[in-house]
Amino acid sequence: GTSTSSCAGSTSAEHDEVRHGSHDGDRRGVGRRAEADTCATCTNERSKVGADALMEAIEKIVHASEEKKRNFTETIELQIGLKNYDPQKDKRFSGTVKLPFVPRPKMKVCVLGDAAHCDEAKAIGVDSMDVAALKAMNKNKKLVKKLAKKYHAFLASETVIKQIPRLLGPGLNKAGKFPTLVTHREPLEGKVNEVKSSIKFQLKKVLCMGVAIGNVQMAPKEIAVNAQMSINFLVSLLKKNWQNVRVLYLKSSMGAPIRLY
Repeated sequence: GTSTSSCAGSTSAEHDEVRHGSHDGDRRGVGRRAEADTCATCTNERSKVGADALMEAIEKIVHASEEKKRNFTETIELQIGLKNYDPQKDKRFSGTVKLPFVPRPKMKVCVLGDAAHCDEAKAIGVDSMDVAALKAMNKNKKLVKKLAKKYHAFLASETVIKQIPRLLGPGLNKAGKFPTLVTHREPLEGKVNEVKSSIKFQLKKVLCMGVAIGNVQMAPKEIAVNAQMSINFLVSLLKKNWQNVRVLYLKSSMGAPIRLY
């Protein structure tokens, strides 16, 4: 990905990698997971983004998208620029938080499953691949890269997840899309929705990152709740909390960025 001075308006591949996934593959990183009910207060400091300013920004974004209708649902992204961080020296944080409202309902998920999970996936209209299909890829880097690009996230059965490195090599992990474990003790549909609701903050080589926190068809209050929770969680991951935040923007896929902080 490329860094921009304002951190706004960029929709780089780096951002796509950061956006989703719940496996913290970077061993140098500091991993965190949080659930929606515990995360609203996951920073000691009060949020420096006021509720009124946030709602105003969201309403502007939604209004602009209604004025210029697109033939797809625009995603709303929180874009972050950090300061006083050295990605080479400082610990690279990594954290996943589950938001109360699904930001990208059309997000493409693939199940790498055993026979039962593949049947369950088919019944709920989710793509799946069994071990035979993974073996057929023959660890071909191009094919694995193509697979990683095709889906936003992956789920894998217990018996399959252990075999991923042997069957596919490091490709999914490199793309930041190592599968999330799914067991038979929980319904697959619930796990798919959990993955769709989860966003990941991960510091890479640049001080810019972006995560999808909503879409223009959601109620503004739902977008605001997701945005505030995302900001609070991000700040809780930073070593100096708000002192490490340079800028925060909200931006729809095709709209102009609006500065929050």
